[in-house]
Amino acid sequence: MNVDMLMNDLIKKTQGEAEYHQAVREVLESIEEIYNENPQFESAKIIERLIEPDRTMMFKVPWEDDEGNIHVNRGYRIQFNNAIGPYKGGLRFHPSVNLSILKFLGFEQIFKNSLTSLPMGGAKGGSDFDPKGKSNREIMRFCQSFMLELWRIIGPDTDVPAGDIGVGGREIGYLYGMYRKLARENTGVLTGKGLNWGGSLVRPEATGYGVVYFAKEMLATIGQSFEGKKVAISGFGNVAWGAAIKATELGGKVITLSGPDGYVHIPGGLDTEKINYMLELRATNEDIVKPMAYEFEGVEFVQGKHPWEVACDIALPCATQNELNKEDALNLIKNGCICVTEGANMPCTPEAIEALHSKKILFSPGKASNAGGVATSGLEMAQNSMKINWSRSEVDDRLHHIMTNIHQSCVKYGTRPDGYVDYVKGANIAGFLKVAHSMMDQGLY
Repeated sequence: MNVDMLMNDLIKKTQGEAEYHQAVREVLESIEEIYNENPQFESAKIIERLIEPDRTMMFKVPWEDDEGNIHVNRGYRIQFNNAIGPYKGGLRFHPSVNLSILKFLGFEQIFKNSLTSLPMGGAKGGSDFDPKGKSNREIMRFCQSFMLELWRIIGPDTDVPAGDIGVGGREIGYLYGMYRKLARENTGVLTGKGLNWGGSLVRPEATGYGVVYFAKEMLATIGQSFEGKKVAISGFGNVAWGAAIKATELGGKVITLSGPDGYVHIPGGLDTEKINYMLELRATNEDIVKPMAYEFEGVEFVQGKHPWEVACDIALPCATQNELNKEDALNLIKNGCICVTEGANMPCTPEAIEALHSKKILFSPGKASNAGGVATSGLEMAQNSMKINWSRSEVDDRLHHIMTNIHQSCVKYGTRPDGYVDYVKGANIAGFLKVAHSMMDQGLY
């Protein structure tokens, strides 16, 4: 494998897709050595087949607002690879959505899903529609129009979408209602469903729980735990919410949350009252955290910044891609941070990761530590297939077990001769090998 040559060819074919190029380069650099040790991968052109999506669907989504005005957004579904199971990956509704963002997310999803050990391939989709400020009826009309196109290519054994940024329980409900009407069947074709109609306990908070379970395993490798540690979290969506709950349960003190408007510093740490208020803020659909500073004494709001300037022991970036840069990483190092665990998809820039690795700070990529959400989606699919429901403790135990196994795989393939674990390399190699061998077994298709 010649990484630079592969990247040059890819960039020529997909100009302007910077996030996608970033995700592909990270994987190629991690697997280069083991790929070259297996010449059968090269002869079968495994990498060339992996970095090209199986299919990319782009469609218009016309919808009507409450005043009768017509709007047109773009919808997407990118099915990347299904060598180990049905396509699986979330739908994101956000103005930033474009081909590059979704291709990076779909490519990452291949390896993330592989790491869970569950039979799921990689895909991603969404729209540049912005749910912020829209009424429930407007969101319903948009979701119904979106599903009018999407339903043709999804199914419980074909492609099973889930939620992501901008797509929560409400949106999944509207999407599923329209799918059920069009397909005339009740199946587990979407995950993140309501508990009354096929959903799984723990699914909303699963990604955040998984992040903390993974960080717990990382900390154990150096004889540390969450007990008494200051934990900085970015974001305040489902991932941040789940991470905040579980980190607090394990004895950590969550001292930050953030939104597009800035971040709040909570020196005394989150408690039940503040976590409940965080949920109220999210329900307003205004995407801001500033009101927390008005509601609670001692909480400080810092406008337009990320929380990585606050001294902490553990950092959990749970907002969005490339939110933590080299300067942020250097701030964390200077302030004594010992562990950075990605909760979002690719929230750390390559320069930030390099800085953390240079100081041997514990660092894990989202495709490993963020896998709890899709793992629990896989568990929801299993429950739907068997027409049963597991208890909260059963789902949580299975999630914890999956995250522990992912950590072990990362350690197996990522441990350096000096004992430092390169979780990026470990996750990429472990995820790649399962998919590559599956592709080899199934021949050229």
